[in-house]
Amino acid sequence: MKKTDRIYPYIKLFTLSMALLMATGCTLFQKPPVKPGAALIRLSVKDYPVFSDGLFLDNLSYGIGKSLEYLNKVPAERTFRFGEDTYSALHLIRSLEVLRDFVETRPDPAALSRFIADRYRVYQSIGGPESGQVLFTGYYEPHLKGSLTPDARYRYPVYTMPGDLMAIDLSPFSEDLKGKRIVGRLQGNTVVPYLDRQAIEADKGFARKAPPIAWVDDRIDLFFLQIQGSGRIYLTSGNFIRVHYHGANGHPYRSIGRLLIDQGKIPREEMSMQRLKTYLQAHPAEVDEVLNHNPSYVFFKTETSGPIGAIGVDLTPGRSVAVDRRVFPMAAPAFLQTQIPVVDGNGRIDRWMDFSAFALNQDTGGAIRGPGRVDIFWGNGPYAQIAAGHMQHKGSFYLLILDPDKQ
Repeated sequence: MKKTDRIYPYIKLFTLSMALLMATGCTLFQKPPVKPGAALIRLSVKDYPVFSDGLFLDNLSYGIGKSLEYLNKVPAERTFRFGEDTYSALHLIRSLEVLRDFVETRPDPAALSRFIADRYRVYQSIGGPESGQVLFTGYYEPHLKGSLTPDARYRYPVYTMPGDLMAIDLSPFSEDLKGKRIVGRLQGNTVVPYLDRQAIEADKGFARKAPPIAWVDDRIDLFFLQIQGSGRIYLTSGNFIRVHYHGANGHPYRSIGRLLIDQGKIPREEMSMQRLKTYLQAHPAEVDEVLNHNPSYVFFKTETSGPIGAIGVDLTPGRSVAVDRRVFPMAAPAFLQTQIPVVDGNGRIDRWMDFSAFALNQDTGGAIRGPGRVDIFWGNGPYAQIAAGHMQHKGSFYLLILDPDKQ
């Protein structure tokens, strides 16, 4: 989901220094990520996987078109890193166009694998540090019930970006700070960390700084809307509005699922979004403590289409994936192997089956960090909610680019 922040350029250097000392929740002090060059390993052709696709190829062509929309707007000379190699935007565009033209011929897996072996370089993610595999999760577009005016039922605000929130790019101040930023607010002559979740929800006048888009009827659903990053709010009038991530308060994402596992309240093997909701609904006295464990807070804006990914294009169900843009090239074609649920007629998971498909790097996420995490966008509806809520399966993740030596 597109991570847009407003920048306030006129911050004094001494103020910035104070902010660096005080912003304990900012990314500046987190463990550095895996270097991009080390995240992907270029494979020899003999190590290529079998390129079979478990989805309709029509929506792959559509998803490729969305990546091309983005790439056609960037400078032609911009480079994209694949492991130790870099390629221009023009080369990435050509790679996507050639792949799209071929999949539109409806090739079988054998023909598809031969085509990629003949024309493409393939890079594999090194995965997580312990397993060497990629953990795949899912996300979806939730639907909430809301109103444009608050009342006894609709009392939980969906806030816009606060007027006093500032995001400061630290790159101009030092080469050591390249790619770093802090999020905060002015307090006198000093930048301090922005309010965390607990403080925002306790501030009765917060709506004056961040006028709500709407009010919804379920606080837990609103929390999960923030996790998903976008959704639809169905209004009392019968219409709906789309809301989309606009920014966050700069505090790190902290998993409430892990909290409840660590506390022994939900067994690890039972953990899912659905199980979390059930637990919170059954234990209303614990809701404040559990939700406030995650200090991160997301602010929204409205959109006429979507959901929209971090590269500014509509996401394609089953094809768009969220990755860490610090280690993976955005808009690039990808291929994944993992497992997905098979759902019975009663909406229950019957089993998990092996699954492989082509995908596009079109989004990012607060919890998607490093070469060992990929989040699959499943769209909306019952299956999307089940897949997004239960997927925590390991697998392999690959990126493709035309081989310059074989064109």
